[in-house]
Amino acid sequence: MKTLLTLAGGRSAIPAATAWYLDSLAEFRGKQALYTRQSPQTLRVLRAHALIESAVSSNRIEGVTVAPSRLQSVLVASKPLFQDRNEEEVRGYQNALKWIHEHPTQIPLNEATLKHLHATARGQIWDAGEYKEKDGDIIERSAEGQERVRFRPTSARDTPAAMERLIAVWNECHEERWAPPALALAAFNLDFLCIHPFRDGNGRVSRLALLLQTYGAGMEVGRYISLERLIEENKERYYQTLEQCSIGWHEGKHDPWPFINYLLSILKLAYQEFVERLGQVAQPKGAKAELIRNAVDRRQGEFRLSDIEQDCPAVGREWIRAVLADMKKAGELQCSGRGVGARWKRLREH
Repeated sequence: MKTLLTLAGGRSAIPAATAWYLDSLAEFRGKQALYTRQSPQTLRVLRAHALIESAVSSNRIEGVTVAPSRLQSVLVASKPLFQDRNEEEVRGYQNALKWIHEHPTQIPLNEATLKHLHATARGQIWDAGEYKEKDGDIIERSAEGQERVRFRPTSARDTPAAMERLIAVWNECHEERWAPPALALAAFNLDFLCIHPFRDGNGRVSRLALLLQTYGAGMEVGRYISLERLIEENKERYYQTLEQCSIGWHEGKHDPWPFINYLLSILKLAYQEFVERLGQVAQPKGAKAELIRNAVDRRQGEFRLSDIEQDCPAVGREWIRAVLADMKKAGELQCSGRGVGARWKRLREH
């Protein structure tokens, strides 16, 4: 609530960079209905891909991974048989996403909702849906094994009161219109992460809350483009701005704008990618092929088929293999080796 309260009564002037992001998002939001009337079949492909991509990326940010060969079984099968906890959590996150996408205007942002999202995403863990019972610092471990405290969140004793206050301030912010909705949701996200109410899974719940809040702000881009994947691709800046903006948070003396601008930039990137993908995919049948091509373009240096399979979990292996073969035939890719161990490389000069 420390960040949200800075928006009350215009206590903090909005920086020029933030205003620029807000203007861009308002422009995209104004054209949203036009975008979403285009090519229903293409939009269905984007929705299915974003749903799986979000579940994979949000968990991978926290070190929870699933083998590419298992993604179809875990995320597409109607009754998956999990091999470990990671698979259960990735599927749980997908279930939470589906709940939000299916009822975006009917789900209130309150403590019960946040606990439900945590319980769904965490699966059958002993404290799923419950606030932390013990204090715990946020620790960073270096490659050399050294540790340092990045942030000391709200104590376990004070967490229930802090969360109650956060929701109350969020409601006040909306009722009294302290700030544009996009700005308010970014501020809420920072406050939630600084309180850190759960023992584990706070980052994932914050991203689920972000999706729910974008719907409330009239932004539906998260239905078609994975916000989680964009955050993962910009993970270093995510952690840097979060640490930077948490300094002095407990005293209300922090600078929230770098993290707020970061989240607003993610939303803008999502809209830009959404518009680009709709423009690139002329025919519905080309939607999956375009997803594969985009994944190839994002790869630096050599890659394997399994890498593209990881980037496009909603697309089957045979389809990926066929598109790579077509790109090789067209002189866009070169391939070394055979079978699953083959290494591919983009011919940039082409």
